[in-house]
Amino acid sequence: MATLARASCGEIETLLEAVPAHEVLKAPETGTVMVEGRAGGAGRRFNLGEATVTRCVVRLPHGRLGFSYALGRDGRKARLAALLDARLQDEEESSALHRAVATLAEAQQTARELASRKAAATKVDFFTMVRGA
Repeated sequence: MATLARASCGEIETLLEAVPAHEVLKAPETGTVMVEGRAGGAGRRFNLGEATVTRCVVRLPHGRLGFSYALGRDGRKARLAALLDARLQDEEESSALHRAVATLAEAQQTARELASRKAAATKVDFFTMVRGA
């Protein structure tokens, strides 16, 4: 689901191919959540700010439920991600979908590594010299 949360609406549409029949139990609704940070990545927690999140719950005709939470206000993305979550629970079609999601996860990892390498290339190390100590 983390892969789907990071994916664009178009990428999710590609994975679904066609929108299956479904019942919307909780229509996409947008709210805010508090984002917490940690000083230095491992220190004390603090409230960083709020983030907008859209959630949705759907049910497929055979009864499987799909849930999704997506950053932002894109209700269509939240609904499609919930549909994909429900379809991933179906044993008959889940293996092909799992492979497709794994491919998407690999592409996302490659993009993160490229961005990390670009950022590392511009890193400046600052140091402090102590005088007369």
